[in-house]
Amino acid sequence: MRKIETDQAPAAIGPYSQAIEDAGWLFLSGQVPLDPQTGKLVDGDIEDQTRQALRNVRAVLEAAGASLEDVRKTTLFVTDLGDFARINQVYGSVFGSVTPARSTVQVAALPLGASIEIEVIARRPSV
Repeated sequence: MRKIETDQAPAAIGPYSQAIEDAGWLFLSGQVPLDPQTGKLVDGDIEDQTRQALRNVRAVLEAAGASLEDVRKTTLFVTDLGDFARINQVYGSVFGSVTPARSTVQVAALPLGASIEIEVIARRPSV
């Protein structure tokens, strides 16, 4: 088992790792739309927050030697399912035509007042 860390994504705000690799499988902790430089939520709407959360996911994957193409499953936690179509627009533009399996769940609240959190399971290439 290997712990994955990068300063290109927000530092963990609790007792957990940004990601863990085990036998080539990558288990990423949920990424909220924090700017890794400031540690604060990005300003903007759900599209801006979705883009930042996905940038954070990408940074953790890259630190592990993987990319978005290696993602097998995502879980999206959102505070308002009314934003579903707007989230899908950004999500689809980032993942392209080969999208991973996904679940989307509405929750009452997310850390630091975020509107979205994205959790990922990926398989590192060449394993």
